[in-house]
Amino acid sequence: MGTLQVVATPIGNLEDVTLRALRVLAEAELLLAEDTRRSRILLDRHGIAARPRSLHAHNEAARTREVLDALAAGRRVALVSDAGTPLVSDPGGRLVAAALAAGHRVEPLPGPSALLAALVASGLPAEAFTFLGFLPRKQGERAALLVRHARRPETLVLFEAPSRVGATLAALAEHFGAERPACVARELTKLHEEVVRGSLGALAERFAEGARGEVTLVVAGAPETAAMSDGELDAAVRERLAAGTSPREIAAELARPSGRKRRDVYARALALKEDPSPN
Repeated sequence: MGTLQVVATPIGNLEDVTLRALRVLAEAELLLAEDTRRSRILLDRHGIAARPRSLHAHNEAARTREVLDALAAGRRVALVSDAGTPLVSDPGGRLVAAALAAGHRVEPLPGPSALLAALVASGLPAEAFTFLGFLPRKQGERAALLVRHARRPETLVLFEAPSRVGATLAALAEHFGAERPACVARELTKLHEEVVRGSLGALAERFAEGARGEVTLVVAGAPETAAMSDGELDAAVRERLAAGTSPREIAAELARPSGRKRRDVYARALALKEDPSPN
């Protein structure tokens, strides 16, 4: 059986690459890259002559068969994304799953990660966190996801496109509260690196017109004493009713995070089940 090596590469500064990663990239007989032009910059910088082949969202399914054949033949195969750790909001998940299913070994080479860099630079608690990736573009799906996470106590980390940063911060402020502490980490490890800390409301105003470069957002978890507003509770109840959750189960799930008595949440769930339309 073969080994697929999943290699983390710099998110900006090309010096942020491990000696092990350079060795593996130089020894790879088949090197897969999300964007071969981007990877070529790193390879050239370190004198590596490998000729990467593309593996991205549009050809991953077709490329997987070729990679499995290479692994079965005992060839050294390495996978990189544009920047950072592959599979984290990047292609490669289908390939890794297929390699494991075929009995091959998957070997991770840890290294740069915008997620972790932003988290530790934010000044927010890092003991526990939830990574949300990129939020859904559709407003309804995005709102439903934010409702689910509004009362989570751990720090939240997410990626966002620079043109949508302002709108996303405004949506976060609406669902989480404008005073919730947060951080915008932009262009990490690059020349114009910027880490801005403040409330969601203030950050939404500052970045209302968007931002330049790669952006990672870090948001503080909900205070343990915070209680849901009536609107937040109704939105959370409606979402669970739509998913088929019973009023009794909803009451058990939402009583503590909503700051309400279980019987009160149960009564509200029954009422909304009878009349699900907003008042």
